[in-house]
Amino acid sequence: MPQLVVATFNIHAGVDGWGRPHDVVGACRQLDADVLVLQESWAPDGAASVAAAVADQLGYRCYELAVAHGRLFGPHPAADSRWGPRPWLRRLRTLLLHQPVGGGRSEPPDQRSPRPAGAGRARRRHQQGRSSHRGAWGVAVLSRLPVLQVRHIDLGQLPRDQARRKALACTVDVDGVAVTVVGTHMSHLSHGSPLQFRRLARALPPTSAPAVVAGDMNLWGPPVSALMPRWRRAVRGRTWPAWRPLGQIDHVLVSAAVQVEQAEVVAVGGSDHRPIRCRLAVGRVEAAPAR
Repeated sequence: MPQLVVATFNIHAGVDGWGRPHDVVGACRQLDADVLVLQESWAPDGAASVAAAVADQLGYRCYELAVAHGRLFGPHPAADSRWGPRPWLRRLRTLLLHQPVGGGRSEPPDQRSPRPAGAGRARRRHQQGRSSHRGAWGVAVLSRLPVLQVRHIDLGQLPRDQARRKALACTVDVDGVAVTVVGTHMSHLSHGSPLQFRRLARALPPTSAPAVVAGDMNLWGPPVSALMPRWRRAVRGRTWPAWRPLGQIDHVLVSAAVQVEQAEVVAVGGSDHRPIRCRLAVGRVEAAPAR
């Protein structure tokens, strides 16, 4: 059976929690996937995205969707050897999302959570002296295989989410077999992500066809399986947080026409997520007999 390697990696905009760049290209080189799904790719206004840089250096064709506008801050002068600030310093934000792509404000004024008095001043004080630039944040699918079709799936925007979530479906040619690989980055459960899972499930190909869904789903394995009942989890392993993983929120789901040959969580990269990599075998879909 024809085989392909699929990997998914949330790259945290190419920086750590202090805003220091990490080697995304080097990590993706080690994954050595035929199709690579990246979440939280950052594209500064007027410049190429992190995903496009990976594609350029490693020989991929890159397809991407922006889901939110925001501002990325440079390294903080208080940075130490940890990945990012301790919990009581979470005001030292690296990335601030402020507007979904293709929509208005992230939520109507009367639905926004009230800010504590002085919160804006405190945040500005903690960000003082840091460079920043505006840009867009999104999801990308990179392929070394011939791409037959590309389709965008709009998953909508949920209250309290700063992004309008989308999925990117790329159909690739694997030795004559058309395989659809869908890359996505879902909202948090607290925002109502089951609604987006239902929208995604309705838009996917039938599970009798070779297909893969990959990405940061911000949800543990059992509820993902419950929300996507006809799809199988290809890998089970802890992916987040990368320095001491407690659970799995990054997933690769496969249809009935896909066999999992090998699957693993890979300890590479400087993100807060660990990537996952799967070697898959895909079957040919037989045409129904004429009647």
